[in-house]
Amino acid sequence: MTRTDKFNLIALIFLGHSFVICEKFLPDAPQEYELLDGPVEGLNSEENTKFLKGDVAFNDEIFTAQTGLGPNFVSTSCGSCHAGDGKGHPFTTLTRFGQSDSTGNQFMAYGAPQLQNRAIPGYLPETIPAGATSSKFTPPANTGLGFLAALTDAQILANADPNDLNGDGISGVPNFISAPFYFIPQNFHQFINGKYIGRFGKKAAAIDLLHQTVNAYNQDMGITSEFAPAEPGINGAGVYPLADPEVSINTIMDVVFYLRTLKAPIQRDQTNPDVLAGKQIFTDLKCAACHMPEWTTGQSDIAALSYKTFYPYTDLLLHDMGPGLDDGIPKEPL
Repeated sequence: MTRTDKFNLIALIFLGHSFVICEKFLPDAPQEYELLDGPVEGLNSEENTKFLKGDVAFNDEIFTAQTGLGPNFVSTSCGSCHAGDGKGHPFTTLTRFGQSDSTGNQFMAYGAPQLQNRAIPGYLPETIPAGATSSKFTPPANTGLGFLAALTDAQILANADPNDLNGDGISGVPNFISAPFYFIPQNFHQFINGKYIGRFGKKAAAIDLLHQTVNAYNQDMGITSEFAPAEPGINGAGVYPLADPEVSINTIMDVVFYLRTLKAPIQRDQTNPDVLAGKQIFTDLKCAACHMPEWTTGQSDIAALSYKTFYPYTDLLLHDMGPGLDDGIPKEPL
């Protein structure tokens, strides 16, 4: 054996030991149920590409004053409120304000309905005006939204019982809202008394994920688009349109597709006796009357979302929880 051969052998042995040592220090790969980020199964190559583009726009794009942030805002990126596509935390709590009388929200000129509590240099953050009611809420997780979007209005209406005619004490109602100018109804949307059913956001204030995404860009980050051309908040006057949108239609549609095709969360410890016992208690207490465990989608323009059973534990309806939990915020965004 030559000196070179001996050197190569020693090098290989050393590298082998290094790999073994490194493996001992590397963390274990996370379980599938621990990961919220990831596409639904069954996307084709073109759809996977669009998913990745939306992922970058949602999680990697951070806005600054130079790229359109503000002047008033809550956060600088989508992902900062929904880290890892999960729900928010106390530092990303959102505040809505307004009033709940029949004349609508009288505080739009003060930046309602969303409080933009931060501002770029040279501007002041918003404060809640005198006389306005307010409510705080945590940004929800983004996973599985495409399955909710694929349900039909008929499915939602089938569970509505505003007058509790069946006597079970449950009187859920849909939130009927006025559609924004850019909304294009699908064949499963129902136009009832000039309005459509909301299913996303606080109190189901958005009809679809495009509606929700446009509002989030504008109200959370102060980013204008062709769908929402006015700067939000007092500092931006809140009413005038800008000639140059700060986010493109293509980017917004990539984000919408990303949200539609994020996988649903996977339950952990499904066979654990304590989990099974808790599930039985949940059923016995009739919690599922409102928090419906199981739905099945209809046909979708995204094949991977068609005729899929999923478990969101919601009926997508509004419920009167009594005066003690009334936050005084109007149901419909104005």
